[in-house]
Amino acid sequence: MLTTIAQLGQHIGEEVKLGCWLYNKRSSGKIQFLQLRDGSGFVQGVVVKAEVSEETWERASQLTQESSLYITGVVREDERAPSGYELTVTGIEIIQIVQDYPISLKEHGVDFLMDHRHLWLRTPRQRAVMAIRSEIIRAVGEFFQQNGFYKVDPPILTPTSAEGTTNLFHTKYFDEDAYLSQSGQLYMEAAAMALGRVYSFGPTFRAEKSKTRRHLIEFWMIEPEMAFVDHEENLRIQEQFVSHIVQSVLKNCQRELKTLERDTSKLEKVTAPFPRITYDDAIKLLQEKGSEIKWGDDFGAPDETMIAEHFDKPVFITHYPTDIKAFYMKPDPKRPEVVLCADLIAPEGYGEIIGGSQRIDDPELLKQRFQEHHLSEEAYKWYLDLRQYGTVPHSGFGLGLERTVAWICGLEHVRETIPFPRLLYRLYP
Repeated sequence: MLTTIAQLGQHIGEEVKLGCWLYNKRSSGKIQFLQLRDGSGFVQGVVVKAEVSEETWERASQLTQESSLYITGVVREDERAPSGYELTVTGIEIIQIVQDYPISLKEHGVDFLMDHRHLWLRTPRQRAVMAIRSEIIRAVGEFFQQNGFYKVDPPILTPTSAEGTTNLFHTKYFDEDAYLSQSGQLYMEAAAMALGRVYSFGPTFRAEKSKTRRHLIEFWMIEPEMAFVDHEENLRIQEQFVSHIVQSVLKNCQRELKTLERDTSKLEKVTAPFPRITYDDAIKLLQEKGSEIKWGDDFGAPDETMIAEHFDKPVFITHYPTDIKAFYMKPDPKRPEVVLCADLIAPEGYGEIIGGSQRIDDPELLKQRFQEHHLSEEAYKWYLDLRQYGTVPHSGFGLGLERTVAWICGLEHVRETIPFPRLLYRLYP
């Protein structure tokens, strides 16, 4: 029966069998050191010529990078080993000897690695990123399950835009126009009126011709919506949510964070509550630093970074001008020119990871917004129905998975945060 590298700690002193690939190999006379991987981790297998059959020694000698094999050996503790264990090899069964593996153990250009993304994923760094992404996804589900949320799946094909923008992928739905979803939010609001607290987790698409290190064409969003939740409670839930994710990664992915050489002391500070700054104060702060930004302007990436530098945790920027935010955001009753919203800005220059707000619950105001944003009342009639039939105060937010992965992993570019990134001019592999 096969075991895995991740399970070796349960078999110290025992002989085990692994299905694996050879990542690298070096030889020292009568000893061969095999760097093995099986997806769950990496371990070194030590082949001592005097302790194995001639056939096993010869098979070890034949192995090339990414050759596949079954290997048997005795598990030994080794504090020097990255995995904490080592395998004293007793037998090898070769599945395939690989010839001319494209990604050698040297530096390669980004374009080359992206063309070979299907193979690049096998490297320790990329495996670590994918493992942390998986842990974040697990922690997301755990948080919502523990806090009484239901998972609801909104449609990917939609007849209208969620935010009234034109950056949508258009397609034909038989004889009708349809679009790939840029957000499931509007549908999640409907679900919240049925189930109270809900969240979706799925792919979203933005047809933006952007090449920045923060943008993908296809990305994954976590979008909760909550009935009877106001702006203040929305922020509290967000900071608890993000804290839970970060602390879960710190607890369960120490080895992967070490592989990425991530400074975890910065992540350890990410616990609720988070600091807050109003849009007004953020504008003043930027102007004091020499920026020419004016009240009513939206923040760009450099502005967000400048603001985040003042804090060692994620920071909420609240109460943006109504005119620069989406049509569904509720105006502040005390000051209608701003809305009850917040963007959560990650530290270390990673920018916005969450956008959220209290939603408009007044049907007449929503009709007015339709007119101001030139939205078809007929197309959005179902959305207006939510306010006509049992309207309540409600709030929600959206967290971008890939930007969150980039921040937690300390990555330079979001292209490493998703298995097969869809970027401007890149649809392969």
